Amino acid sequence: MQHSPQHTFTVREAKWEEAGEQLRAIREHVFIREQGVPEDMEWDGLDAECFHLVAETGLGDAIGTVRLLADGHVGRMAVLKEWRGKGVGSALLLRTIELARDMELRRVVLNAQTSALGFYLKAGFTTLGGEFMDAGIPHYRMELVLR
Repeated sequence: MQHSPQHTFTVREAKWEEAGEQLRAIREHVFIREQGVPEDMEWDGLDAECFHLVAETGLGDAIGTVRLLADGHVGRMAVLKEWRGKGVGSALLLRTIELARDMELRRVVLNAQTSALGFYLKAGFTTLGGEFMDAGIPHYRMELVLR
């Protein structure tokens, strides 16, 4: 990572009540505008009860997000296009796994877009079953056993 504030980032826990507007903007940009996910599928009403992480630049701009449900389901991971390939997704995923371990979860599960399969396999996830469509995008169900 470079050291100027516009090229560094940090990952922190965020409460939906406080950071929801920032998290919503990232997901809207990535999922709804870029990928064409219907709005009613994106906003499932579960955000208030989830644990959220946000990646922010050194200047405080939100550039990525992910959420974790109490049952171990990881979802809604999104990184703004200009920040992809710079370690933001990996940092978000690692912190999510740490959070799940702190919660003493046995495993985490997620529905990975097929295009991101390699990213999750590299992080130790395994596939559960075959490819399926969700919001018009091919996915695989994956899990990572924590203990």
